[in-house]
Amino acid sequence: MQHNIFTTMRSLKLVDGCKGTQVYAVNTNPAATNATATTTTTAPPPPDEYLHPHHHHHHNHSRVNSSNSNSLRSKSNIQFTSFSVSDNLLPYGLPIADLIEPPIEPYIKSLDFVETLAELYRRLRYSISEDKSGIFLEQSSLFRGLSDPKLLRRSLRSARQHAFDIERREDELVGSSSVDCGGGRVIECPTASLLSGYDPESVYDSCPCRRPDNNSPSFLESEEECCSSTSDEDGDLSFIIGEDEIRCFRFKIAGLSTPLKTMLYGGFTESRREKINFTHNEISVKGMRAVEIFSRTKKLDSFPPQIVLELLHFGNKFCCEEMKSACDSHLSSLVCNLDDALILIEYGLEEMAYLLVASCLQVFLRELPRSLYNSDVMKLLCGPDARERLNKVGHASFTLYYFLSQVAMEEDMKSNTTVMLLERLGECAEEGWQKQLALHQLGCVMLERKEFKDAQHWFEAATEAGHSYSLVGIARSKYKRGHKYVAYKQTSSLIGDHKPLGWMYQERSLYCNGKEKMMDLNSATELDPTLSYPYKYRAVVLVEENKIGAAISEINKIIGFKVSPDCLELRAWFSILLEDYEGALKDIRALLTLDPNYMMYHGKVHGEYMVELLRKHVQQWSQADCWMQLYDRWSSVDDIGSLAVVHQMLANDPGRSLLRFRQSLLLLRLNCQKAAMRSLRLARNHSSSEHERLVYEGWILYDTGHREEALAKAEESISIQRSFEAFFLKAYALADTILDSESSSYVIQLLEEALRCPSDGLRKGQALNNLGSVYVDCDKLDLAADCYVNALNIRHTRAHQGLARVYHLKNQRKAAYDEMTKLIEKARNNASAYEKRSEYCERDMARSDLSMATQLDPLRTYPYRYRAAVLMDDHKEAEAIAELTKAITFKPDLQLLHLRAAFYDSMGNSLSTIRDCEAALCLDPNHADTLELHKKAQDRVNDSLQTK
Repeated sequence: MQHNIFTTMRSLKLVDGCKGTQVYAVNTNPAATNATATTTTTAPPPPDEYLHPHHHHHHNHSRVNSSNSNSLRSKSNIQFTSFSVSDNLLPYGLPIADLIEPPIEPYIKSLDFVETLAELYRRLRYSISEDKSGIFLEQSSLFRGLSDPKLLRRSLRSARQHAFDIERREDELVGSSSVDCGGGRVIECPTASLLSGYDPESVYDSCPCRRPDNNSPSFLESEEECCSSTSDEDGDLSFIIGEDEIRCFRFKIAGLSTPLKTMLYGGFTESRREKINFTHNEISVKGMRAVEIFSRTKKLDSFPPQIVLELLHFGNKFCCEEMKSACDSHLSSLVCNLDDALILIEYGLEEMAYLLVASCLQVFLRELPRSLYNSDVMKLLCGPDARERLNKVGHASFTLYYFLSQVAMEEDMKSNTTVMLLERLGECAEEGWQKQLALHQLGCVMLERKEFKDAQHWFEAATEAGHSYSLVGIARSKYKRGHKYVAYKQTSSLIGDHKPLGWMYQERSLYCNGKEKMMDLNSATELDPTLSYPYKYRAVVLVEENKIGAAISEINKIIGFKVSPDCLELRAWFSILLEDYEGALKDIRALLTLDPNYMMYHGKVHGEYMVELLRKHVQQWSQADCWMQLYDRWSSVDDIGSLAVVHQMLANDPGRSLLRFRQSLLLLRLNCQKAAMRSLRLARNHSSSEHERLVYEGWILYDTGHREEALAKAEESISIQRSFEAFFLKAYALADTILDSESSSYVIQLLEEALRCPSDGLRKGQALNNLGSVYVDCDKLDLAADCYVNALNIRHTRAHQGLARVYHLKNQRKAAYDEMTKLIEKARNNASAYEKRSEYCERDMARSDLSMATQLDPLRTYPYRYRAAVLMDDHKEAEAIAELTKAITFKPDLQLLHLRAAFYDSMGNSLSTIRDCEAALCLDPNHADTLELHKKAQDRVNDSLQTK
């Protein structure tokens, strides 16, 4: 490759400390699970669950070790000194309570979340189009704390829809260029994002561009010579550069800009000369010939990049706006990779070329997170004059640094890169929430870096900017600096001054001991059962008391509905204490699936090392044994156990894309969206054939909200080779809408085609289950029953739920109840089964089942809605509101908010109705029932004001 004039740009100095060492903390903040259900204002039946592997609307978490934890209790009185555990399995002894404290969440956190949502909706409703992007971005920062990937994705897509500048993260797909479009939507197209014009209504239109030729050389390799001839006839003006003479047309050159017109036709001496000396005007002979050609043709296609760069400089110097714009656009289209971008961005910044800089930045963004480890990129983004240089060309935005800093924090909270990006973020912050976020996140990072004085400073600044949650950061920083009582007093004041929330009590528990600490932790769990720290602490204390079985039962409570690496690590730790090496190995394999780089024992030992140690203590399985084990765990709805088996199979066969795909299905069922997407990308990258790759790309598109593009991938795959997975993907994507009879028939046909193709029992059972669901929707109950029975015959246990639904629709409630009981008995995860069984029994038994469902999984919203509806039927309005409020506090769900708004409306409380409706509409602005309820309440308030 010839570097020629561009090689000078490679001598940029490195940014000190940009490549921070990766540090893995024990405390993680995994995505919480979310479940939705049908909207109703009376006591409704629980929602039907299709239980598709890729269905995001319900979760099916595994309650692992529930069967053997009782037997472990009998061993809990054994003294640790009697254990025969080798030192290398427990090199750091027991878990230490002080080292499992929860992190300060690096998000915007409101003390009144519902009111904040309502206020955001009002601002969006009445804002002009140009302001919407910023409000949606603010909304997304609030949604990050909800751990709901769908809400966050919808908010970010809305922000992009209304944004003038589009930024997108690299998709980590091997073989795909960071500038590839793929023929999707305009909003996803890197080329379309650089075009002038702004139409938020057309961003989801199909993109007209086509993928460039992958064999085309980089612009650095382009050596074509520009045309040396001027025209068919001689010009009337010559520019002299050294010994060369370039003939031009005076009026054409004058037409390039007002300064050139003034020079050539004004009162200057050049207007009277036929030859003008241009030797010292920083342009080469080839460059000036290109100026002449452009003056006549207005085209740049025949010129190599070096000449276009000269034209860009010439256009800047002589104010040739048309030429400069053409050069800017042309050069921006040449940026194909990170090397090109690093060279060209320097020219773009120097020449104020907006599109060129945008194109280079776009490559940096789409190459994330890898580009964060490139010192040249970091110098451009974080150097001493970086913000000033980017700002001059219109690209030093809060949005840019918000995105970069978010990625950096996910990569390594403690790195210098993260600190520098957050500092730039703070410099770009203008609105109140932006300053709060930047300052608060700087506090979080400094706390992780153990720079407690600086952490306190930033948290105090964030609090002064209006972020009340940062008070917790101040307290934590003071505690780390030795002021425990001050921290306790400050947190107590927070609880006293505001409506108490679970995280407030969790925080105060860090600053007290004994019974008082346990009381605060219990209060935290009661107010917010999704907080993992109280379960972890109680479990560690039980271990210290030699009650290991009870400790495992305690940690099982949170793992049962919210799977995270830190909780799996603790359970593995406890299992090693009991010499249950199989149980420990299972949990470590599962946590490594969630986080392949996880460091155990408070960040001291890599999880993979522990796998190797534990393998020596358990029976070894062949790949055939693993398949049998996977069938057993899959059929018992043991998702964590299934993950562990797949992890072992991948260790033996890391390039097997089918196993990566199975892994993604399990992770989605556990609501581990980020890990699931990573597995899907790896499945795609390891595909052994084109038709297989297309299927996995289709699932990636579907899971990121691109249904039509997913269908196109499925159809392309089928055109190459008919396969189970391609037909299944197409049927699944089509079924993700309200189906009419014709569409349902087509989905049935596709699933039948899938079943005719080779596959294994795990997927055949899933297809039969889905087919049964479509038959039920079409009121073909006998055919549905046949599908479910056939699925059960190949051990697809979840089909019990579909069969129960068939019995219920046939008015055979006892048979339906018995069928769900079978599922409860077989499945490790049975919260959803208890919830569903409640539909098939009397009120008292239904209450019992729903109480069990809430106990096993407090994130399931239907039980709260059912209980609240029953209370309203019994005219216990205050208790009904309290039941919903309890859940809304830790899970502000659309259905819960809508139902509470309906209750307030029936009680005549229009202002509360409007607030809850607005909060619900912030989550889903198109929810028809809520829109209708909101209008009715608003009309009532308006009528009341007019009457007064």
